[in-house]
Amino acid sequence: ETQLFFREIILKNLPARTLVDADFAFVNERLAQHYGFPHFEGVALRRVPIPKESPRGGLLTQASLLKVTANGTTTSPVVRGAWISERILGKRVPLPPKSVPAIEPDTRGATTIRQQLELHRSDPSCAGCHSKMDPIGFALENFDVVGGWRDRYRSLGENGDQVEGFGKNGQPFTFRRGPAVDSAGVLESGESFTDITSLKKLLVADERQIARNLLKQLMIYATGSVPRFSDRDEMERILDLLEPSGYPVGTMIEEIVCSPLFLNK
Repeated sequence: ETQLFFREIILKNLPARTLVDADFAFVNERLAQHYGFPHFEGVALRRVPIPKESPRGGLLTQASLLKVTANGTTTSPVVRGAWISERILGKRVPLPPKSVPAIEPDTRGATTIRQQLELHRSDPSCAGCHSKMDPIGFALENFDVVGGWRDRYRSLGENGDQVEGFGKNGQPFTFRRGPAVDSAGVLESGESFTDITSLKKLLVADERQIARNLLKQLMIYATGSVPRFSDRDEMERILDLLEPSGYPVGTMIEEIVCSPLFLNK
């Protein structure tokens, strides 16, 4: 899905902001069912419009990204928030201090991950980075470890309604509905959002930053080296050229291969 999605962006010369928020997806019958898309049959991945009320659209809500940013058992707003901050928005996230222990998930459902992360944000050495990463990650908490939608966490404790589910091996297992998911947050800029849909609208408002990071990543791919400070003016020139047309990705690639940053390396 992700490969076809990015291929479509290049071939159709779509704007860079499509990476964050798109009105289409590539699904087959099984993936469409996973996403809650109605009336789809077949094993081949095909482009389909995003249903009006669906939170899907763009890389942030694709099952591949949501899966690789979870550990298979629990989700982490920190990991997901850091991934998006670095890979999509181009904002560097420092490594955590070695003296600060990692958060152990509460599988009993007594506390939510948001409540646990309050401990980190109360530490001055952690608050700066967590205020940047966590809000973005919280917006994705409605998606479980394989990218399925959820309104409540699962709990292995004794509280909550008991539910019968099925594992990957087809065997039944029992779990309880835990606390409700809270996907609201406030960005470092002070802008607030209520869910992933409203977060995506805030992120695409700064489409130049999305385009700038994509340009950098494509430049690394094309040249095999990280752009230097002295390359900055040429990269900004390319962005200025692309700005009136919304930073189309196909044209961006053409500008890269015609740039002295590519031709002279």
